[in-house]
Amino acid sequence: MAPRSDTAFIVFDTESVPDGALISRVLYPGEALSPAAALSRFEEEIAADQPERKPFIPVSFQVPVAIGVARVGSDYRLRDVACLDAPRFEPQEMVKLFWRGVEHYSEASLVTFNGRGFDLPLLTLAAFRFGVSSPRYFNDPDRFGFRYRFGTKHLDLLDWLTEYGACRMKGGLNLLAKMLGKPGKMETKGDQVAKLHAHGKVEEINDYCLHDVLDTYFVFLRTLVLMGSLDLEAEQRLVAETRSWLEERAAGQPALGRYLEGFGSWNPAPFV
Repeated sequence: MAPRSDTAFIVFDTESVPDGALISRVLYPGEALSPAAALSRFEEEIAADQPERKPFIPVSFQVPVAIGVARVGSDYRLRDVACLDAPRFEPQEMVKLFWRGVEHYSEASLVTFNGRGFDLPLLTLAAFRFGVSSPRYFNDPDRFGFRYRFGTKHLDLLDWLTEYGACRMKGGLNLLAKMLGKPGKMETKGDQVAKLHAHGKVEEINDYCLHDVLDTYFVFLRTLVLMGSLDLEAEQRLVAETRSWLEERAAGQPALGRYLEGFGSWNPAPFV
């Protein structure tokens, strides 16, 4: 791992799929339902309860299949970006690596988009399942630590930009990324992850996750402008530097090349 002092922020995102076997054991005990049958039945029940929304399996029944992480310095420059446990992408190992990173980078704050509502509950339950310790996160003596909603150790950009849940943000990360001229959602969407996983396309899922991490990083930079931590000119210099940084590494990481294909310029004019 890189030196602790080189990382001030850990920007991350996850992708997950439902655990049909767990759903069968918990919700339909004694019925001997296959994982696929249990999942299908649960989705039907959710759809019946919420007909106006696409069925979404609760995070408690999900398993991470991708964890993308970007390390960012105190100067807000990108230090590294990768998906954990490549190229195997084994859930237990990637969860161990994530929490090991939280422990190692002892001064780093977490940056997410809806991490408080999804990613961290997912990784907390995965740590519980796999028996992974992270005292820095789970036993932080600071009452304003990672799990405190209004602290500085975890910046959930969705929470922050919606006045801490006072309003909904239709469009989410895709909306904000495209406002900044960044790719946002391209070929893959979040609701396609389970189908991709069923067809063994785990690398494609992780590429998608990596793209979300980069979008989150650029949204983070603009949020720093709102906070006054960066001026707009400095943010735009960082964006240009990051584009060059990604171009230098694209040959070794094809996912970065695909991200750059959708990388545009920021145009704040409305109605364009």
